[in-house]
Amino acid sequence: MGWRLLLYAGFWLTLEFVGKILVLQIGAFGLNPFSPQSVLLSEFVDFAASYAAAFLMARLERRSVNVYGLPIRQAFGRFFWLGILLGLGEVSLLMALITAFGGYSFGNLAVHGARLLGWGLVWAVAFVFVGLAEEFLFRGYTQYTLARGIGFWPAALALSLVFGVAHQWNPGEGTMGLLNIVVTGAVFAFALRRTGNLWLAVGWHASFDFGETFLFSVPNSGLVMEHHLSNAALHGSVWLTGGTVGPEGSVFSFLTMGISALAIHFLFPARKESSER
Repeated sequence: MGWRLLLYAGFWLTLEFVGKILVLQIGAFGLNPFSPQSVLLSEFVDFAASYAAAFLMARLERRSVNVYGLPIRQAFGRFFWLGILLGLGEVSLLMALITAFGGYSFGNLAVHGARLLGWGLVWAVAFVFVGLAEEFLFRGYTQYTLARGIGFWPAALALSLVFGVAHQWNPGEGTMGLLNIVVTGAVFAFALRRTGNLWLAVGWHASFDFGETFLFSVPNSGLVMEHHLSNAALHGSVWLTGGTVGPEGSVFSFLTMGISALAIHFLFPARKESSER
């Protein structure tokens, strides 16, 4: 198990390094790192590198790359679109709770007409790649391989902690936000366990981030992005709004994640699972 994870990490880091040079330094030269174009290019490289590394490992291990969580036949199928609905539902409920306690105001529109549709589409595609990159890196090959050695839930909890730590360098991130990211990772792992693949988590991840960044125009894991829908504002106590972290740092975010976990529990009843998961 250990050598496989190390070899995967070596492939991934090498491909990531080459991809960043070729795509970001050439294709994204001069772009603001908080622009949707920059996010799209960066996350495309992240996903391509992590998936290509898994493909190489699949050749070495003589198994299909589909077993690592993203079966091609189910790509952007019903699990993905159900995830989109769950993510939009969760972020809307979260913002509704914050608003009910006086912590959010939508403000006036920041973009209009064709620009509204254009930036919305670019952000939507960008966040699909965010979902693909982060879910596959933390709950794809690594989850599959680590689970074969120590069991599904020990692997999932360990990788959820790593998932949280990976966000700690975001400029506006904080303790509550990082804790929520760890919990989110565990809930996404629960979705993987119950559905058997990552497509639901990818859609969920993508639409939640899209809701925060574009639709509700609030900080996303401490990051304030460009070209969002409105000049929204968060105001009030940090426990309510999340402060610089954004809604992910609100106490209500733990409530909405709990409700989402219950939704997964009832939508996808426990079944006999593969020993490899």
